[in-house]
Amino acid sequence: MKAWRVAVGLGALMLAPSAMARVCAVSIDSTDQMSFSSREIKVAADCTAVDLTLRHTGKLATTAMGHNWVLTRTADYQPVAMAGMRMTLADSYLPKADKRVLAHTKVIGGGETTRVRFSTQGLQKGGDYTFFCSFPGHFAMMKGKFVFG
Repeated sequence: MKAWRVAVGLGALMLAPSAMARVCAVSIDSTDQMSFSSREIKVAADCTAVDLTLRHTGKLATTAMGHNWVLTRTADYQPVAMAGMRMTLADSYLPKADKRVLAHTKVIGGGETTRVRFSTQGLQKGGDYTFFCSFPGHFAMMKGKFVFG
């Protein structure tokens, strides 16, 4: 009987972290006019992960007016965007394996949708984060604030 109680207790402990997990869904649109549908995305502090959906509501092809969604600390936003201008579409116009990139989607064209799920574990509540499009020349106009907590 004692072994059974221990097993049940351990099982409950193993389930507790996943029961506490909260995945928060966020959607944002991009357009052929080089804009996002929102300049600010807010995510609650109790979210353990974010499921972000990016939809390109325009009609232009990926090579002409592609968009993606990239998250960095605000201090890293411009350096990452500038470094990305030397990269290719296959790299999503981002430096490879760059630790300053906290999350990103692939580049998509008009009528397409893409998703990314990322953990909030490394984010600081109230931290200073910027999201942007890394397609060459877009980052100056296509950016916004990401608020965690």
